[in-house]
Amino acid sequence: MDSVQVETTAPLTLEFPQIALPPTAISPNSRIPKDTIRTSLKASTADSVLASVYSLGTGGILLSNLLVELGASPVVFGMLCSIPMLVNLIQPLGAYLSERSTSRFQYSLRTHGIGRLLWLILVIGIASASWGVVDTQQLVILTLLIVLFSNLLGGLGTASWLSWVAMIVPRRLRGRYFGLRSSAASLTNLVCVPIAGLLVSHWYGGSLQGYGLVLLVSVVFGIMGLGCQYFQVDMNPRCLRLQATQNTYYGKLTQTSEIQSEVAKDESSEVAQSIDPPQNQSANSVWKNSNFLIFLLYFSFWTLAVNLSSPFFNLYMLDTLDLDVSYVTIYNSLQAGATLLMLILWGRLADKIGNRPILICIGILVAATPLLWLGISVNRLDIWLWLPLLHILIGGTWAAIDLCNNNIQLAIAPTQNQSIYFAIAAAVAGVSGALGTTIGSFIAQFAQSGGLLSLFVLSGLFRLVALVPLMFLQEPQRS
Repeated sequence: MDSVQVETTAPLTLEFPQIALPPTAISPNSRIPKDTIRTSLKASTADSVLASVYSLGTGGILLSNLLVELGASPVVFGMLCSIPMLVNLIQPLGAYLSERSTSRFQYSLRTHGIGRLLWLILVIGIASASWGVVDTQQLVILTLLIVLFSNLLGGLGTASWLSWVAMIVPRRLRGRYFGLRSSAASLTNLVCVPIAGLLVSHWYGGSLQGYGLVLLVSVVFGIMGLGCQYFQVDMNPRCLRLQATQNTYYGKLTQTSEIQSEVAKDESSEVAQSIDPPQNQSANSVWKNSNFLIFLLYFSFWTLAVNLSSPFFNLYMLDTLDLDVSYVTIYNSLQAGATLLMLILWGRLADKIGNRPILICIGILVAATPLLWLGISVNRLDIWLWLPLLHILIGGTWAAIDLCNNNIQLAIAPTQNQSIYFAIAAAVAGVSGALGTTIGSFIAQFAQSGGLLSLFVLSGLFRLVALVPLMFLQEPQRS
């Protein structure tokens, strides 16, 4: 057997589409070679690896260290972390535009491609600062502007990308595949983050120039990652909408005349089979889907609670504890290693018992994590034992949270108009996350001594409360 049948009649099954090159739109009844399936999934995994290199230069600890070097305030840190979440408000517009495009791949190039190239402006700005053309304050403003516009373009393309990937990966394999995909990205972080940290910290021209070099390399790898998407199955959202299904895909076929005749015969029966039953028709409306609304309540409040403190852990180590960036990158590398080891385990466990039980149990542990930062100081025991163990714990637990949040969102969103659901979830979570970061930044800056530590305690309490809606959430296929 060298092919697999793509099913579109049941909303709870999802099979692999075929790698595509425009322009022929093929019926969902066409058979897909297995080699094509493997190539598509390998391309997506390679994309995640290269995108991880891009992300380590354009965010995380290295970008935070840049702002510390430039003397930025906690409010600036809050803005840096809230911008990527706040721009998620534009995701519904991005979903609307993507559904009127003719290619997921081309739409991704226009959004993510331009967004990644914008970081080259910051490379030029860093070079100008090294020559004395711009001062540190101007460079801080330029950094925030690049973060804003890059994430705006990324927000326009995120819902389209998530809907694209949801059509490629079968529902029954999502936990394992996304666990494997994320593990590959974590392995990349495990290797590259400490190397980048050492390069920035020990670059002969100073940490500012060192970061500029790392940023340039990251952008190059980011563009290469977009190139990998060329080998993923492409889809035409316009055809998906016309056929009232999102299982239509592009195909590269050699026997087009024979297959098109078969498609014509199967067209009427396929449309009849793809009609949702009455209960699924009501679920197509976001505001009538009570299960999705419960998920929105959980996801938005959880994002707010997490972002009260998460953006400020690196600030606490770099500024309050005054640790060298090379130490912090090693901690982040240990966190990535723990994520790498645990992702596959969490993925398989999620496939067996569901995502909701894992979110509740591990969520309680994640809620207690901010309290473990209390009492940390600059001594050998904390630097060489407590902080590494804390980051390993964070990596292992957040692997479960991120994976299961993604899986349960894919499961809850109806097959039709998935990108709209994803965009609304991202927009709501983005607003709440930005609100949490903004509140946290003002507490950190204007509170008396111990402001960051009190912020960590507040975040832990809010995380526990955020888990309550999960008690009422019904996970598809697990209820």
